[in-house]
Amino acid sequence: MRDGQEMTDMTTKDMRLNLTAIEARLVRTPISTPVRTSFGVMHDRPTLLVRVTDAAGVQGYGEVWCNFPVCGAEHRLRLIETEIAPRITGTDFASPQACYAAMTERLRILRLQTGEPGPIAQAIAGVDIAIWDMIGKRLGAPLHALLGAERSRIPAYASGINPVGVLETVARARAAGHRHFKVKVGFGDVTDQANVAAVAGDLRPGESFLLDANQGWSPEEAGRALRWIEGHAPRWIEEPMPVDVPPAAWHMLKSETSVPIAGGENFLSRKEYDDATRGKWLDFVQPDIAKWGGFTEGLPVARAVVANGLTYCPHSLGGGIALAASAHLLAAAGGPGLLECDANENAFRDAVFPLALRDGWVTLADTPGLGVDVAALDAAFG
Repeated sequence: MRDGQEMTDMTTKDMRLNLTAIEARLVRTPISTPVRTSFGVMHDRPTLLVRVTDAAGVQGYGEVWCNFPVCGAEHRLRLIETEIAPRITGTDFASPQACYAAMTERLRILRLQTGEPGPIAQAIAGVDIAIWDMIGKRLGAPLHALLGAERSRIPAYASGINPVGVLETVARARAAGHRHFKVKVGFGDVTDQANVAAVAGDLRPGESFLLDANQGWSPEEAGRALRWIEGHAPRWIEEPMPVDVPPAAWHMLKSETSVPIAGGENFLSRKEYDDATRGKWLDFVQPDIAKWGGFTEGLPVARAVVANGLTYCPHSLGGGIALAASAHLLAAAGGPGLLECDANENAFRDAVFPLALRDGWVTLADTPGLGVDVAALDAAFG
């Protein structure tokens, strides 16, 4: 973070910390139906948890993004245990921001040596989330309020809708209280066109749908797909091209379609977010708090997105802590963005953070910190 004041005015609060323990646990939750994207399949739901404890015995919980590859969750767990914990445990830090900066700097050479900026950034993000949860509990404030939110009620949408049984999944999500639905595409024109037409034709008054290609198309394929997609008027098309396609191609795609473009979950630096925000080649910017930045970098990025006239919509397709953290961050960031809520089964996620969802809106409790179920988390740590 460049300046601690980018979070909110916390100068009167004691944000100091000294961690006496950093623990990580992996929970793999069985599922009956695999979760499919254009690039891979999840046969279970991995949740990589982080628990931090400070010198006063206050604990906080975080989560590290770990969906892919299948072996990646175990690798990130070991990164926390062997590389992050020894570098920051027992050290006095003036604030969570100072601890984040220390983790980033102390792992800089390892990041260069291993060529693993993604896994290391994800591990740091999970620890940062846990630290902010701990600070919120210590100060007796829910995180959205601590970070300056003026609201506790945010709009949401059902995400991760598989290419098979689309209308059945939409019906279940609607019954659960959702009014907006995101469908995965990138499975070939026949499948994609049938699913998009079906969802668009199934909408009720006040409902909308969104699409996610998960980087599945080349620029040429994206251009062709959007020509038939725009007639169905989705709320956005997410990651229609690989994230490493140059900005000029994104500007060209944006100029050729009326469909708003979303992306950003796979950026790896503040510069990438700044460039996309200032360049405005995305309409919806979607950082994943458990994948990069945590709260420390996530909030200033989100506020910059809103200040530049774009929409901040946090990406989240993981466990309950990641979902809770995304909700608090969205509330604090402001703007009209929606909370991404995975529509696929995940019993552990639902135990950790049961959604208070009504007519497409989520209301955050005033519980200190993230407001997650500590008993369910402690059971995972044993």
